[in-house]
Amino acid sequence: MKKLMVVGLLLAFLLSGCGVPGGGAAGGGAAILYKAQEESETVKIGLNLELSGAVASYGNQERDGIMLATEEINKDGGINGKQIELVTKDNKSDTAEAASVASSLTTKEQVVVIVGPATSGASKAIIPNITKTQTPAITPSGTDDGITVLNGKVQEYIFRASFQDSFQGVILANYAYESLNAKKAVIIGDVSSDYAKGLTKSFKDTYQGEIVADEKFSQKDKDFKAILTKLKDKDFDFIYLPGYYEEAGLIIKQAREMGIKQPILGADGFSDEKLVTIAGAKNMNQIFYTSHFSEKAPGSDKVVQFINNFEAKYGKKPSAFNALAYDSIYMIKASLEGEAKMNSGVLTKNLSTLIDFEGVTGKMTMDKNHNPRKPAVVIGLEKGKQHSADVVEP
Repeated sequence: MKKLMVVGLLLAFLLSGCGVPGGGAAGGGAAILYKAQEESETVKIGLNLELSGAVASYGNQERDGIMLATEEINKDGGINGKQIELVTKDNKSDTAEAASVASSLTTKEQVVVIVGPATSGASKAIIPNITKTQTPAITPSGTDDGITVLNGKVQEYIFRASFQDSFQGVILANYAYESLNAKKAVIIGDVSSDYAKGLTKSFKDTYQGEIVADEKFSQKDKDFKAILTKLKDKDFDFIYLPGYYEEAGLIIKQAREMGIKQPILGADGFSDEKLVTIAGAKNMNQIFYTSHFSEKAPGSDKVVQFINNFEAKYGKKPSAFNALAYDSIYMIKASLEGEAKMNSGVLTKNLSTLIDFEGVTGKMTMDKNHNPRKPAVVIGLEKGKQHSADVVEP
């Protein structure tokens, strides 16, 4: 009996230190971490980005946007008088490495928040480690619905600056049916990524027309002629192509070379200049995709200033990934400004209640599932150049 009492007391002691910011005092480990963050002379922000590997283009674009925002904020006095310090780590476009980087950033580096990863799979991989240390993370561009809500439960410490896949799928399905008057679709979907599978599901759930064919491919595939040959003689109005730019570029190139001229629709995975390089500008006609940002879309003075500052620093126009990462840093600033304590617990609470934040990717309010309500842009390409940019409100 005495042994049972001792065990019971020990369990009670251990459980008493497991609170979270939303439900009382932080646990012992988190409390120590938060105190270290408050005593730091800087606001340490960890970057967990794809700086090498298969989708390095996304991570490097996001780093550029982060660096611009950080320079602007630091030049303007920082956050509550503290300068932002970036701790940058490369997750190598690998989910296991992303989880390891998250562990290092939260325990060793003691960052207040993580920005990244850029992709959905890697973003989900970091959740156990950020939850363990009660450190928030913002993925600028991870769009899979399952990042923020898993099995019906909101993941307390992860947020996003982008809209989610279900929203993109709905937008594209309605845009095809209503704006393009396209009543018959074929799908060529990537079955190897959570990102593409989520896009496919939301499109199928929404599209009012007929789905003539549903073909599948995997990342790293190079030859799509067999799929395209099956589709070429079918009666359809457009191709829905959920996937990343590497395979999408090859599919577009091979489709156009085979004489398939129908419109091709995709999501924000198309949002990279390498898509045009891979497909060839002459093949990039009647291409439409959802994006979070376009310099051609109507914007505020803040958007104009962002574009000018980005061009001055990097000598090129900003992309959607640049803009989303830029907004991520300013979301952190907005959530910490005026707070006496600048730690992960305070930031988690304030990010979850962010209202009417004016970003360069639109005005956003964080919903109960940690997804921002914000507009989307549907970009149209002709000969590889932006031809149109239609803003679609949520």
